[in-house]
Amino acid sequence: MTRVVAGDFRGRRLKTLPGVGTRPTAERAREGLFGWLGTRVVGASILDLFAGTGTVGIEALSRGAAHVTFVERAAAATAVLRRNLKDLGLLGPARVLTLDARGGLRRLGRQGIRFDLIFADPPYASDWTRRLANDPRVVDVLAPTGILVVERARAAGASSGGEILKLKGSRSYGGTTFDWYEPAGEASE
Repeated sequence: MTRVVAGDFRGRRLKTLPGVGTRPTAERAREGLFGWLGTRVVGASILDLFAGTGTVGIEALSRGAAHVTFVERAAAATAVLRRNLKDLGLLGPARVLTLDARGGLRRLGRQGIRFDLIFADPPYASDWTRRLANDPRVVDVLAPTGILVVERARAAGASSGGEILKLKGSRSYGGTTFDWYEPAGEASE
């Protein structure tokens, strides 16, 4: 189990899956991430890709996000995620899609939905960061002033992005690093 770090549900425990197949973002890393993002989360519409059991998206809802769409392909993880949302009374401001990241981006893009923040926590031993930074479907669902935040192992190098999204900054907390991407050509904050 892990717990919500701050906000309306501070201290509430969240169920997780046993084993190493799903890796919830550590409490210390979430605390740092949301401290870094500050008020940008309040009232935001957020997409949580590779959501697992929902720790990042639920933390965002606890801190005032208006809505979170969770995308996770593993049925066992989405079952635990739905249980966490139900236990906290968060089924209203949440949507759960049991799809892989590409399928989720495709569906949301077809629906014309835009997000202020996209969090992605892909498997650490993958090239998903590079793939996301070069995927036009990410920009299709990103609000004009939105950002993509990708979690990775601190020891792994950051992807500088591509022609679609550019790396604008990184922050590390313990063994976790969050890289922040914006559409190419956008000014960083």
